[in-house]
Amino acid sequence: MHPGEILWAAVIGFAVFGTVGYGLSIYNGLVALKNNIARSWANIDVLLKQRHDELPKLVSTCEGYMQHERAIFDKLSEARGALAAARNIPERAEAEGMLSRALGNFFAVAESYPDLKANASFLQLQSRISEIENQIADRREFYNDTVTTFNTRIQQMPDAIVAGWLTLQPAELFKADESDRQDVEIQFAKAG
Repeated sequence: MHPGEILWAAVIGFAVFGTVGYGLSIYNGLVALKNNIARSWANIDVLLKQRHDELPKLVSTCEGYMQHERAIFDKLSEARGALAAARNIPERAEAEGMLSRALGNFFAVAESYPDLKANASFLQLQSRISEIENQIADRREFYNDTVTTFNTRIQQMPDAIVAGWLTLQPAELFKADESDRQDVEIQFAKAG
């Protein structure tokens, strides 16, 4: 072999290995992002489960004080049922929003019961659920950041070529329900 042939073979070899390596790097990056989306939603799910587990304790603590507020308890129960029945991310997001709204109404109504507001169990549960709500909001933001990064990558070149080969589809962002943007209407039942 002549030195020129060796040089061309080396250049072609580097080009092939470089292209394959770059393609594998894109592939691995897209797979990692796809798995991060699933992990991000699973992290939200963990917090939703914790909130779901705290609600019966909250309801049992408050029922004696809020006997005239049956509609509030019914909305919480309905929202928990919707969350249990949800089968995919959009359904779970919608049900989770319904539960957040029901909790917001619940805590707003609880404000009109001074004895309940002074109850240590109620205060502890209210604090715990508020903490979980804040963590859910943080995890939603992380989920949406991950989804946005993934969706951007699968639409940009050359990643779009690898994404097409893998048949990757854009992931759905967590979106607030239209009712989440509206003012909460609260009506207090009259005692007696």
